[in-house]
Amino acid sequence: MIGLLLALALALAVAGAFLGLRMYRAEARLPGDLAIALEVGATRTTAVGSAVDRLGMRYAPSVLRMMGPDRVNKVRRRIDLAGNPGGLTLDRYAARRAVYGFLGLLGALVMLLRGQTFLALFMIAFGAFWVEVGIYAAIRQRKDEIERTLPDFLDVLAVVVSAGLGFREALERVAEKYAGPWADELRITLRQMDMGVSRRQAFEELRRRNDSEQVAQFVTALQQGEELGAPIVDTLIQIANDMRRTDAQNARRRAAKAVPKATLTITSVMVPATMILLIAAFVYGADADFSSIGG
Repeated sequence: MIGLLLALALALAVAGAFLGLRMYRAEARLPGDLAIALEVGATRTTAVGSAVDRLGMRYAPSVLRMMGPDRVNKVRRRIDLAGNPGGLTLDRYAARRAVYGFLGLLGALVMLLRGQTFLALFMIAFGAFWVEVGIYAAIRQRKDEIERTLPDFLDVLAVVVSAGLGFREALERVAEKYAGPWADELRITLRQMDMGVSRRQAFEELRRRNDSEQVAQFVTALQQGEELGAPIVDTLIQIANDMRRTDAQNARRRAAKAVPKATLTITSVMVPATMILLIAAFVYGADADFSSIGG
């Protein structure tokens, strides 16, 4: 009995060592563009996402070849705009497309064999667009958070610069106190400047990585102030005020668009339902006899 337990323990140890070696080698084969996600600071993915990545990583090159160079560049651009959510990279995107595409086709075949055409179409759509939906949601959330953070950040930066620090040192000092996508973007910009990239080029890269009108406004005003020799504190305060004014205008625009939507909802849903309730209550309260209508 003891020998059997020892043999079982030895077998489990060998299996564990083999599994650990396999996981280590699989980790070594992860794509090199994870460095981008490390810079952004959003490298942690879920357990399900990690399992999907490892299942589909061997098929990622085939998926990328099928997509073509133009499509790959567009996807890389969207991943940059999303801020590499959960450590998402181009190879991880292709791996997830492979796994979800296979699951979607398999589920569609099962649904077709059961005669459920609608669910089959749903499974195909799941396999084709599930990764895209996650990227789109991450882009929207990241853009909103950056635009919400940027005016307050500029106010604090203006105070630090007016206290006597240089713009480069003040930018680094304030970025350390913030968390979120905007602070991550600034850390990337500062790292590029440390590596010898000019300030103008580093901020141009910042503009390229963010599909935000306020970020573009910040970079443009900063560069124009530098070219014209305007005081940096006045420039930062002016940018923050302009952004808050733009936010107020956008809020009023969204409120104006919400009025027709609310009116349409009321007229198409609530008014008919209310009329039905009133008529039903009137008929029930009148205690009318409709038996003669039916003969």
